[in-house]
Amino acid sequence: MPVEVRMGSTTDALAPVSVAERSLGAGLWQWIGLAAVALAALGADQLTKIVVSNHLALDEGIHVAGPLSIHHVQNSGIAFGLFSSATAVVIVLTSFAVGWMLLFFARSGARHPILPAALGLVIGGSVSNLIDRVRLGHVTDFLDFRYWPAFNLADSFIVIGVVILFLILLFTDREPRRRHVTNASATRS
Repeated sequence: MPVEVRMGSTTDALAPVSVAERSLGAGLWQWIGLAAVALAALGADQLTKIVVSNHLALDEGIHVAGPLSIHHVQNSGIAFGLFSSATAVVIVLTSFAVGWMLLFFARSGARHPILPAALGLVIGGSVSNLIDRVRLGHVTDFLDFRYWPAFNLADSFIVIGVVILFLILLFTDREPRRRHVTNASATRS
Protein backbone atom coordinates (compact mmCIF):
# COMPACT_ATOMS: atom_id res chain seq x y z
CA MET A 1 0.00 0.00 0.00
CA PRO A 2 1.59 3.35 -1.06
CA VAL A 3 2.04 6.02 1.62
CA GLU A 4 0.64 9.41 0.71
CA VAL A 5 3.00 12.24 1.55
CA ARG A 6 1.78 15.83 1.44
CA MET A 7 4.21 18.69 1.50
CA GLY A 8 3.42 22.32 2.21
CA SER A 9 0.26 21.74 4.18
CA THR A 10 -0.98 22.55 7.66
CA THR A 11 -1.38 20.00 10.40
CA ASP A 12 -4.68 18.76 8.99
CA ALA A 13 -2.85 17.91 5.75
CA LEU A 14 -5.63 19.44 3.71
CA ALA A 15 -5.03 23.18 3.53
CA PRO A 16 -1.91 24.48 1.78
CA VAL A 17 0.43 26.58 3.91
CA SER A 18 -0.17 29.58 1.70
CA VAL A 19 -3.77 29.81 2.88
CA ALA A 20 -3.22 28.72 6.47
CA GLU A 21 -4.59 31.31 8.85
CA ARG A 22 -2.67 32.88 11.68
CA SER A 23 -4.24 34.50 14.68
CA LEU A 24 -4.54 38.26 14.29
CA GLY A 25 -5.66 38.77 17.88
CA ALA A 26 -3.50 40.90 20.13
CA GLY A 27 -0.92 39.03 22.15
CA LEU A 28 0.72 40.05 25.41
CA TRP A 29 3.35 42.29 23.75
CA GLN A 30 0.77 44.08 21.62
CA TRP A 31 -1.32 44.78 24.74
CA ILE A 32 1.76 46.03 26.59
CA GLY A 33 2.62 48.32 23.67
CA LEU A 34 -0.94 49.65 23.45
CA ALA A 35 -1.07 50.29 27.21
CA ALA A 36 2.34 52.02 27.25
CA VAL A 37 1.46 54.39 24.42
CA ALA A 38 -2.05 55.08 25.77
CA LEU A 39 -0.76 55.78 29.29
CA ALA A 40 2.03 58.04 27.96
CA ALA A 41 -0.48 60.00 25.85
CA LEU A 42 -2.91 60.27 28.75
CA GLY A 43 -0.16 61.37 31.16
CA ALA A 44 1.33 63.97 28.82
CA ASP A 45 -2.09 65.46 28.07
CA GLN A 46 -3.21 65.59 31.70
CA LEU A 47 0.12 67.12 32.78
CA THR A 48 -0.01 69.89 30.17
CA LYS A 49 -3.63 70.71 31.06
CA ILE A 50 -2.71 70.98 34.74
CA VAL A 51 0.23 73.27 33.96
CA VAL A 52 -1.90 75.53 31.76
CA SER A 53 -4.79 75.64 34.25
CA ASN A 54 -2.43 76.44 37.16
CA HIS A 55 -0.47 79.16 35.35
CA LEU A 56 -3.03 80.89 33.13
CA ALA A 57 -6.46 82.23 34.04
CA LEU A 58 -9.35 81.29 31.78
CA ASP A 59 -9.07 83.21 28.47
CA GLU A 60 -5.53 84.34 29.30
CA GLY A 61 -2.86 83.67 26.71
CA ILE A 62 0.87 83.85 26.09
CA HIS A 63 2.38 84.35 22.64
CA VAL A 64 5.02 81.69 21.94
CA ALA A 65 6.26 82.18 18.38
CA GLY A 66 4.76 83.03 15.01
CA PRO A 67 1.08 82.14 15.04
CA LEU A 68 1.40 79.83 18.11
CA SER A 69 0.01 80.96 21.44
CA ILE A 70 -0.84 79.17 24.64
CA HIS A 71 -4.39 80.31 25.28
CA HIS A 72 -6.39 78.80 28.16
CA VAL A 73 -9.93 77.99 26.98
CA GLN A 74 -12.55 75.42 27.91
CA ASN A 75 -14.56 73.29 25.50
CA SER A 76 -17.59 71.31 26.59
CA GLY A 77 -18.11 69.83 23.13
CA ILE A 78 -15.96 67.86 20.73
CA ALA A 79 -13.99 69.04 17.69
CA PHE A 80 -14.71 72.66 16.75
CA GLY A 81 -17.15 72.99 19.67
CA LEU A 82 -19.70 70.59 18.20
CA PHE A 83 -22.18 69.15 20.74
CA SER A 84 -21.13 71.76 23.31
CA SER A 85 -24.43 71.50 25.16
CA ALA A 86 -24.54 67.69 25.07
CA THR A 87 -21.75 66.63 27.43
CA ALA A 88 -23.59 63.46 28.51
CA VAL A 89 -24.00 62.37 24.89
CA VAL A 90 -20.31 63.04 24.19
CA ILE A 91 -19.34 60.95 27.25
CA VAL A 92 -21.50 58.02 26.10
CA LEU A 93 -20.27 58.20 22.49
CA THR A 94 -16.62 58.44 23.56
CA SER A 95 -17.01 55.51 25.97
CA PHE A 96 -18.60 53.44 23.22
CA ALA A 97 -15.82 54.37 20.75
CA VAL A 98 -13.05 53.44 23.22
CA GLY A 99 -14.79 50.13 23.97
CA TRP A 100 -15.08 49.39 20.25
CA MET A 101 -11.39 50.21 19.70
CA LEU A 102 -10.38 47.84 22.50
CA LEU A 103 -12.53 45.08 21.03
CA PHE A 104 -11.07 45.71 17.57
CA PHE A 105 -7.57 45.59 19.03
CA ALA A 106 -8.27 42.33 20.88
CA ARG A 107 -9.29 40.75 17.58
CA SER A 108 -6.77 42.44 15.24
CA GLY A 109 -3.86 43.72 17.35
CA ALA A 110 -1.30 41.51 15.62
CA ARG A 111 -2.35 42.55 12.11
CA HIS A 112 0.33 45.25 11.82
CA PRO A 113 3.31 46.05 14.09
CA ILE A 114 2.45 49.78 14.31
CA LEU A 115 -1.21 49.15 15.26
CA PRO A 116 -0.57 49.21 19.05
CA ALA A 117 1.07 52.64 18.78
CA ALA A 118 -1.61 54.09 16.50
CA LEU A 119 -4.55 52.82 18.55
CA GLY A 120 -2.67 53.67 21.76
CA LEU A 121 -2.53 57.32 20.68
CA VAL A 122 -6.23 57.40 19.79
CA ILE A 123 -7.31 55.59 22.96
CA GLY A 124 -4.99 57.59 25.25
CA GLY A 125 -6.17 60.90 23.83
CA SER A 126 -9.82 59.86 23.92
CA VAL A 127 -9.63 58.60 27.51
CA SER A 128 -7.80 61.74 28.65
CA ASN A 129 -10.48 64.02 27.21
CA LEU A 130 -13.16 61.65 28.57
CA ILE A 131 -11.69 61.95 32.08
CA ASP A 132 -11.92 65.74 31.86
CA ARG A 133 -15.49 65.65 30.60
CA VAL A 134 -16.59 63.33 33.41
CA ARG A 135 -14.60 65.15 36.11
CA LEU A 136 -15.02 68.78 34.98
CA GLY A 137 -17.77 68.82 32.33
CA HIS A 138 -15.32 70.25 29.77
CA VAL A 139 -11.81 69.85 28.39
CA THR A 140 -9.02 72.39 28.65
CA ASP A 141 -7.71 73.52 25.28
CA PHE A 142 -4.62 75.68 24.99
CA LEU A 143 -2.72 75.25 21.71
CA ASP A 144 -3.86 78.19 19.60
CA PHE A 145 -2.64 78.89 16.06
CA ARG A 146 -5.00 81.89 15.57
CA TYR A 147 -6.52 80.54 12.35
CA TRP A 148 -7.65 77.23 13.87
CA PRO A 149 -9.75 76.54 16.97
CA ALA A 150 -7.67 75.91 20.11
CA PHE A 151 -6.91 72.26 20.91
CA ASN A 152 -4.87 70.17 23.36
CA LEU A 153 -2.35 67.33 23.21
CA ALA A 154 -5.10 64.69 23.42
CA ASP A 155 -6.66 66.09 20.26
CA SER A 156 -3.26 65.97 18.55
CA PHE A 157 -2.71 62.36 19.65
CA ILE A 158 -6.13 61.37 18.31
CA VAL A 159 -5.49 62.99 14.93
CA ILE A 160 -1.98 61.52 14.61
CA GLY A 161 -3.27 58.05 15.58
CA VAL A 162 -6.12 58.24 13.07
CA VAL A 163 -3.75 59.34 10.29
CA ILE A 164 -1.44 56.41 11.08
CA LEU A 165 -4.43 54.01 11.09
CA PHE A 166 -5.58 55.40 7.76
CA LEU A 167 -2.11 54.91 6.26
CA ILE A 168 -1.96 51.36 7.62
CA LEU A 169 -5.30 50.56 6.02
CA LEU A 170 -4.33 52.28 2.79
CA PHE A 171 -0.98 50.56 2.29
CA THR A 172 -1.43 47.12 3.86
CA ASP A 173 -3.78 44.16 3.50
CA ARG A 174 -4.15 44.80 -0.22
CA GLU A 175 -4.02 42.17 -2.87
CA PRO A 176 -0.67 42.23 -4.68
CA ARG A 177 -0.75 43.56 -8.20
CA ARG A 178 -0.97 40.90 -10.84
CA ARG A 179 1.73 41.29 -13.41
CA HIS A 180 0.69 41.22 -17.00
CA VAL A 181 2.32 38.24 -18.67
CA THR A 182 3.04 38.65 -22.33
CA ASN A 183 3.45 35.87 -24.80
CA ALA A 184 7.21 35.15 -24.85
CA SER A 185 7.18 34.07 -28.50
CA ALA A 186 5.52 37.33 -29.56
CA THR A 187 8.22 39.45 -27.89
CA ARG A 188 11.07 37.51 -29.58
CA SER A 189 9.91 38.32 -33.11
